Amino acid sequence: MAFKFTEENLQRIENSKKKYPTNLAAVMDACYIGQEQNGYISNEVMAEIAEVLDIDKVNVLGVVTFYTMYFQKPMGKYHIQICTNVSCMLRGGYEIWETVKDKLGIENMGVTEDSKFSLEEVECMGACGYAPMIAVNEDFYENLTKEKVLEIIDSLK
Repeated sequence: MAFKFTEENLQRIENSKKKYPTNLAAVMDACYIGQEQNGYISNEVMAEIAEVLDIDKVNVLGVVTFYTMYFQKPMGKYHIQICTNVSCMLRGGYEIWETVKDKLGIENMGVTEDSKFSLEEVECMGACGYAPMIAVNEDFYENLTKEKVLEIIDSLK
């Protein structure tokens, strides 16, 4: 089944294109919208983005494979990102990482069997003064302990 943007999302992309001097500059917005609609960015989504923006598919592929916020496979309903960069590492980031891996029974970029959770180890999330931190989808949690992280995961139903 071929991917097609909804009319609403096509309008969002058109609005995005108006903000930039070229269609190529709108590729990140279009990728985000495509991922939001489809759940991840498949080859079909990349082809549709290229067509809608009238750019080469390789330009879309370059963005999707460079930035870690874009997924090329289905992820869990709750995508958990755990920072293990220097500030987070020094304040327990690796202990949190191991705790969550053990609780969910998955490795980096893994998805639980019920597709409820996916897990990703990430570098800096830009909140070093509030380390350690995690993100669950678009929600950020800072100044964490292993216990607080387990409470957060248990609250996701």
